[in-house]
Amino acid sequence: MDWKLEGSARETESDVPQEQEVILEDTGEDGLSDSFRLLQIDMECEHQEGETLPTGAAVWCSKNVQRKQRHWEKIVAAKKSKRKQEKERRKANRVENSGICPQHSKRFLRSLTKEKLLEAKHSGPRLCIDLSMTHHMSKKELSRLAGQIRRLYGSNKKADRPFWICLAGFATDSPLYEECLRINDGFSSYLLDITEEDCFSLFPLETLVYLTPDSEHALEDVDLNKVYILGGLVDESIQKKVTFQKAREHSVKTARLPIQEYMVRRKNGKNYHSEILAINQVFDILSTYFETQNWPEALKKGVSSRKGYVLQNSVE
Repeated sequence: MDWKLEGSARETESDVPQEQEVILEDTGEDGLSDSFRLLQIDMECEHQEGETLPTGAAVWCSKNVQRKQRHWEKIVAAKKSKRKQEKERRKANRVENSGICPQHSKRFLRSLTKEKLLEAKHSGPRLCIDLSMTHHMSKKELSRLAGQIRRLYGSNKKADRPFWICLAGFATDSPLYEECLRINDGFSSYLLDITEEDCFSLFPLETLVYLTPDSEHALEDVDLNKVYILGGLVDESIQKKVTFQKAREHSVKTARLPIQEYMVRRKNGKNYHSEILAINQVFDILSTYFETQNWPEALKKGVSSRKGYVLQNSVE
């Protein structure tokens, strides 16, 4: 009897540490992150490779590791594929939108744009935006004008032969200036001239040409010796001849875009026809003509079909 009891005691004592080891291992694993647990288990499995695997918890761990590893490999492969597709998409967009080789860095492209704009200041055509008429405009009209200035500047940056732009009659404490800062990212860094002076006192009057749809004279060409003025006016009530009368008061030449010479009215349900364009649309026409020397192509770029005009050769 004594011998049997002692043998049972030995067996009981030998079993206790094994159970405690398993419990300690389980408790320790629960305190680790998932990624570290995978590494720890992988190392244990590699160490035990070639040995007879014990039953129970060790077998369960091995299957769990394999399942998690397969899942992890799928996630990594999907992320790599997504990154590759996104990289190819961005490369294709750069080639399509800019026409410049995609190997150029953003810093290089910014430097190239800056160089072209500064060159235009000395040798390019000049465009002055007359912003002296904004004091009667509503907040909504000011916001629309600020958006037009942003689009005009963006088009000029992309142009192969940009204009040098001057915002005249533009006070830095005006509501329009605050609106430009609010909705136009990087407005304070725009490469253009900003002055509170009136456009008629900035340049010799004989060099000025005020572009207005009410002029009797069609613009024939873009002259590097002239300064072209656009009236920065968004007027939902559409007061007629405001810019034309202002030009006459200062004895400045006027001109209109040759819409009537190259386009015709097209019938529409509302019987609406208008030659009044936003300043960014007028600029797109001037910029395209200066690069192509082709009025039909330039007018097609800036005059929307909603204005009720189409090119003469487009009429069925």
